[in-house]
Amino acid sequence: MTPDDVLAEFRAAGALLEGHFILSSGRRSPVFLQKMFVFQDPERTARLCAALADKVRATFGKIDYVVSPAVGGIVPGYETARQLGAKAIFVEREDGCFKLRRGFEIPAGARVLVVEDIVTTGLSTRECLEAISGHAGVTVGAAVLVDRSGGKVEVGVPMVSLLSWYVPDFPADDLPPELAALPAVKPGSRGIQGAKA
Repeated sequence: MTPDDVLAEFRAAGALLEGHFILSSGRRSPVFLQKMFVFQDPERTARLCAALADKVRATFGKIDYVVSPAVGGIVPGYETARQLGAKAIFVEREDGCFKLRRGFEIPAGARVLVVEDIVTTGLSTRECLEAISGHAGVTVGAAVLVDRSGGKVEVGVPMVSLLSWYVPDFPADDLPPELAALPAVKPGSRGIQGAKA
């Protein structure tokens, strides 16, 4: 699947939005990828995650566990794990920090991959990696459907993406006039369940 194919999937799902958006990081952008419009279609999700799983196999080899951050990473994490023949688990916020809950464990020697939907600053991925750092498995890398940083983001482990696409984003106090003139909308999920501000 080419980068153009990935964008075409988002466009066809009505998930490529333009306006003034407050991203999960707090930064502002004229473009938002509403991935849940993609994930509501199981066939589209399977196509994207199968392509991501192919890149994962080529880069990291066998994966035993896929760990994703709740909420946005659960669907692509599950489907990518299914394509890889791996277990799918997730971290969720407790007192503002990601933790493995629900009895999830990572056994010694397990090869672990963090799977995300979209990264801009990489904060959720880094928080997910931190949450699993004390567990027994070996984290081999991260995989993401869309890297909005154009390959600039560093998460602390090797990362592969289906689409590396630079989308401009700005601090809230330094917006270009054309963006500042539009009403801001916050469609992300980081504020859910006591997340850090």
